[in-house]
Amino acid sequence: MSFRHRIGALIHDWPRYRRAMRSGRWELMHNRDERISTDGRGVKCEWRFTSDLHLARVYPSLGAKLMAAAFAQWPVVSANAPTHASDAPEVSFVIGHRGMERLPQLLTTLRSIAGQNAVDLECIVVEQAASREIEARLPSWCRYVFDECRTDYNRAAAFNAGTVAARGAVVILHDNDIVVPALYAREVAARVAEGSDFVDVKRFIFNLDANGGLASIMQNAQGGSIGARREALAAIGGFDEEFVGWGGEDNDFWDRAATTGKVFHYGYLPVMHLHHPPQKGKIDGDAAPAVQRYRELEKIAPEERIGRLRERRR
Repeated sequence: MSFRHRIGALIHDWPRYRRAMRSGRWELMHNRDERISTDGRGVKCEWRFTSDLHLARVYPSLGAKLMAAAFAQWPVVSANAPTHASDAPEVSFVIGHRGMERLPQLLTTLRSIAGQNAVDLECIVVEQAASREIEARLPSWCRYVFDECRTDYNRAAAFNAGTVAARGAVVILHDNDIVVPALYAREVAARVAEGSDFVDVKRFIFNLDANGGLASIMQNAQGGSIGARREALAAIGGFDEEFVGWGGEDNDFWDRAATTGKVFHYGYLPVMHLHHPPQKGKIDGDAAPAVQRYRELEKIAPEERIGRLRERRR
């Protein structure tokens, strides 16, 4: 970073960082010119798309300290099998997966799910492939669903297939590279119990680099992990399976979820994104076909999109 960036971060971002860390409210940290609101516990980002914490990019050591504080409050527990696995779960994790390349990330993610406390759960892994590549490699406590290979990875279709198989009243639609704190499922279920149909309790996604160090800290992520009441998810049409490849499906999902007026968007938990090579299409950014599809789709009222999806799934 240039000298100008370093001085600017010290002048504009360091005072806010110091206040947040000294008060124990790490979740209140944000960039200059960004506006947040709080319900007293979590933080809602009052802007539309994601952003990275600038101070953490300029001074990685400060980002690492923020990450340490977040996970000290909300620790991750890794386990071989859950102590609260159930055939009648309260919460069903649903994870889509394709290929052997990201199997290590998936297995690490599953260990953090196995470490969940205080809620009965199950975990469903939906594999999209030409053949059953990972079934025998999954821990025995996971449920496996095979979704025959498509032209490209269809995350939306994987989530829909897993939701159909889910037995919990609450589903967590979860990426195969996101490690969560031990009380994550409990907090999602609690927000649903309070009356929310759709829940996003993530405050920061801590993105790791290839060496396991901190690469960046993301705010206001639309995807990664989404909680929902299963019946409400069906009522808005689930995920749109016409999104193929990277991008767009989460934005469309939240547009439709917002029509219910029962969305919890105050993030207060940290999660960790494990490193992997960029997904096909991600390096194209806004030029990715799925993102372009969303740009066209957002011109249509969310209520109309819901009607189309529900009709399509009958």
